[in-house]
Amino acid sequence: MGLSTGIVGLPNVGKSTIFNALTAAGALAANYPFATIEPNNGIVAVPDARLKEIEALIKTEKIVPAYVEVKDIAGLVAGASKGEGLGNKFLGHIREVDAILHVVRCFENADVVHVSGSVDPIRDIEIINLELALADLDSAERQLEKNKRAASNKDAESSARAELLEPLVGALQRGVAARTAMSGWNEAQRRAARSFGLITTQPQLYVCNVDEGNPDGVGNPLVALVEQFAVAEGSATVCISGAIEAEISSLESDAERHEFLASLGLKESGLEKLGRAAYKLLSLQSYFTAGPKEIRAWTIPVGAKAPQAAGVIHTDFEKGFIRAEVYTLADLKQFKVESAIRAAGKLRAEGKEYVVRDGDIMHFLFNV
Repeated sequence: MGLSTGIVGLPNVGKSTIFNALTAAGALAANYPFATIEPNNGIVAVPDARLKEIEALIKTEKIVPAYVEVKDIAGLVAGASKGEGLGNKFLGHIREVDAILHVVRCFENADVVHVSGSVDPIRDIEIINLELALADLDSAERQLEKNKRAASNKDAESSARAELLEPLVGALQRGVAARTAMSGWNEAQRRAARSFGLITTQPQLYVCNVDEGNPDGVGNPLVALVEQFAVAEGSATVCISGAIEAEISSLESDAERHEFLASLGLKESGLEKLGRAAYKLLSLQSYFTAGPKEIRAWTIPVGAKAPQAAGVIHTDFEKGFIRAEVYTLADLKQFKVESAIRAAGKLRAEGKEYVVRDGDIMHFLFNV
């Protein structure tokens, strides 16, 4: 399964700088509003040290990590839901993603002009969140009215949809995200709500763009404000220094990148933090396939069963699933080769009800 995310925020908060660093796609990063008119699309590899650990014991022709699609959505402004700053066009792009990465400026720099004239992350967040809620409101109201009419004619499905839409419309009318109104809903209700195509049903991760002198944001009062806001909303935060990530992306080798991070006292890049946070946000995990042709990470939902995991490789694998052979990285490190894992009885045969665990190494047997 693919993971698609959209980077949003006010102009000049560092969206395109972060996007460029993550994807090395060369998106325009300019110090003026609306430098980004069309969404720039990039594919970002999700760093996973376990791939290299597997390769150390299973020689292969190539390593294929999991990937996240990132869309750099042009800066929104107050009034975007009514078309200000080409907002309607930009808002349409956000509806296409699985999760929102909301970049918030948490650094002071007189050389980087703020569209509102000052740095105030909570004001900035509320501007964007209100515009997204208002953009959803018209669609939600129209869908509610349509389903109410159908429900009056004894349509049970429409009645159920109307029951879900009622609290969402109420929240949006107050300028509150639909995801907040969905607090406490079960997974079936959440899945149904996501079918309405509302932007604010999507999970949101606040990305604090911080100064390179304090890339973890520790003690940064602006970051603390965002963290408090996110907790109250039920969202999450991650700190990234766009300047540091830009420097990392310009380095040619892993050794140079590791040396640069070490010089800053950092154990991982912002990309690694962001990838992990995005996975957690969407309740995703990875399993691996490993052989002489390739070692690959596959993205699946937490709780996925073996046939679903096989279906990520090819739909025919899920349809014809017989069983999975499973072992762990710990097994591989202990016994060094698969034949020894099998001989030790550590290679498990699992059926259709097996719930795949993060980091499982798997082979599938299936009928075609």
